[in-house]
Amino acid sequence: MIRDLVEAIKKYSGKPIKLMEVCGTHTMSIARIGLKNVLPENIKIVSGPGCPVCVTHQDYIEKALLLSKRAKICTFGDLMRVPGKIGALAEAEDVEMVYSPIDCIEIARANPHKEVVFLSIGFETTTPSVALAVLEARKGTGIHNLSFLTANKTMPNVLETLLTAQDLEIDGLIYPGHVATIVGAKVFDDISKAHKMPGVIAGFEPIEVLSGICELLGIIEAKTFEAKNCYKKLVTNEGNLQAQSIVESVFESIDAYWRGFGMIAGSGLGLKQNFSDLDAEKKFAVELKDMKAFAQPKGCRCGEVLKGKIAPRECGLYGKTCTPQSPIGACMVSSEGACAAEFRYGGLFV
Repeated sequence: MIRDLVEAIKKYSGKPIKLMEVCGTHTMSIARIGLKNVLPENIKIVSGPGCPVCVTHQDYIEKALLLSKRAKICTFGDLMRVPGKIGALAEAEDVEMVYSPIDCIEIARANPHKEVVFLSIGFETTTPSVALAVLEARKGTGIHNLSFLTANKTMPNVLETLLTAQDLEIDGLIYPGHVATIVGAKVFDDISKAHKMPGVIAGFEPIEVLSGICELLGIIEAKTFEAKNCYKKLVTNEGNLQAQSIVESVFESIDAYWRGFGMIAGSGLGLKQNFSDLDAEKKFAVELKDMKAFAQPKGCRCGEVLKGKIAPRECGLYGKTCTPQSPIGACMVSSEGACAAEFRYGGLFV
């Protein structure tokens, strides 16, 4: 089946096109199966803003580093290695890697005399679990030392920004299957139709990725401008209504900064006013006065990679001063980053 799908893709004889996948898991899947090595010359795949760690703006990293001097930090693993002006979280005195926001409840309970802060980042896929942790912390007896530094983001907003850019050079989108599971297929179909951008919602196994690309090529050739749901085993038209309800009970839309994009209106999720006592930024009065001081490191082109403007190897730091062992940019830090995926699976000297 895989061989047949690859051969079907190779038969595409239309104009040169550039496809963008906007999910970190797709980034790794496509790199791992070596898909780019078998594509015909007239089809190119680039990565977009689908890696949560990669798109987290540098000011958030600096805030987290400031908080690490005043509280015990709980975070997912990748975020610990993103470089800041005063080091990385991995070098902080009291940082603990967790696998779920719910873990922070027990950590706070076990450390009653210490402030505990969970670094909350991610898209719609992981936000429901954060909302559950916030609700649990609110009703938990004796837990007064837990708060959340939030930088959760919404995928549809950044796609709207991407698709309205005047210098857009994308012919089709591979939409994120995980996010679609939560928000529903209709959201992405509406985006495709509004911007006349062909798209597919695809799964992550080799057959699912290849099938999605075959469908996308068909949509491009037919010029139907829709987003076809090729991940129906998990994605419904309306999405996970229970998860949506939980998120809406805890979070509200706010403007948010993105690495490579700057401020995008309504693209972030912040805790509602009635949960302000659990908001670490308010609790500790963490504020950075000069956003320009926290631009990405000199020479790093992670922002351009996230927009699909360049491939990782086009960055002058790639594979030289910036490697997974000694990362400079967030796209090389994260296990879902385009640079890390290219380095791991693409072959450094190919």
